[in-house]
Amino acid sequence: MPLKCRPAAFRIHALLVAAFAFALLAAPAAAQPDPAASYPNKPIRLIVGFAAGGGTDAMARIYAPKLSEILGQPVIIENRAGAGGRIAIDFVQSQPADGYTLAFGALGQLAISAAIYPNLSFHPTRTLLPITMISSYLMVLAVTPNDRLKTVQELVAYAKANPDKANYPTASPTFTISTELLKLKTGVPGQLVPYRSSNEMLLSLAGGQSLFVIMDVPSVRPVAQGGRVRALAVASKTRISDMPDVPTLTEAGLGDLDIPLQWNGLFAPAGTPATIVRKLEAASQRAMSDPAVRERTRALAYNPESAGSNEFRARIDADIKMFSDVAKAANLKFEQ
Repeated sequence: MPLKCRPAAFRIHALLVAAFAFALLAAPAAAQPDPAASYPNKPIRLIVGFAAGGGTDAMARIYAPKLSEILGQPVIIENRAGAGGRIAIDFVQSQPADGYTLAFGALGQLAISAAIYPNLSFHPTRTLLPITMISSYLMVLAVTPNDRLKTVQELVAYAKANPDKANYPTASPTFTISTELLKLKTGVPGQLVPYRSSNEMLLSLAGGQSLFVIMDVPSVRPVAQGGRVRALAVASKTRISDMPDVPTLTEAGLGDLDIPLQWNGLFAPAGTPATIVRKLEAASQRAMSDPAVRERTRALAYNPESAGSNEFRARIDADIKMFSDVAKAANLKFEQ
């Protein structure tokens, strides 16, 4: 005689089978370990997009040993110079998103590149993950050492009266954009003259081939202190200890000129696990809080920073918009 299934019992049995099957399917995902638990267990590559000896490279070499000490693994710097630092970023974003290949990036190669190159192969907050800001530095307006050019007002008046002599040197879109912003705000004329390096820019200024320049304090400071160029104003809210006799833009009568802070920061390829990003963020902030690291950073005329991932991302997006607006207003065209 065939057995009759009891409907209630059958339903309970089916529910138990389904629950067991679901548990089996869910178990592998739930059992996956946190990737940051064993990170790092091998050396980390820190890619710098500029040649050894420059400011970004020097800052990376201050930061990397302390990060290595904190994480317990070697942090090996690799210089991959070229194309204004963009070759290095292309390389980093092509690597596995596992936290073992990172970029030590700068504002010019990332935010400014994203603002001025329409067909850029990367984006600093989309194809990359900003982890933390590491350091920052200021820009300064300087002129050739001429007795007629001791103030910003004298520079503006002289350049307007002598537009054929109002050349400015630049070796980077960072310097170009900042100088064009000055031109937009003051109406000062200025013909761009391209150079290959900061050193060539300063030689041009010191030799009188160029009239004025806006560039980074770490590069200008020793040359200005030696009397070979004259610093007119620093892009800071207050005077800086490295150049205490140089007025701020506001003191110099350019209070509405906002030249952004320049920065270096740590980046990972998009897709890097969030827990690894947080571990690197915390370790980097510890590294930049170390008194010896801070002292060496300031000796380089850089400022130690510790902006976290979210704050850093917001800063980059704001920088991209600002630089994009300046490039459009000045009708600037850049070739990659």
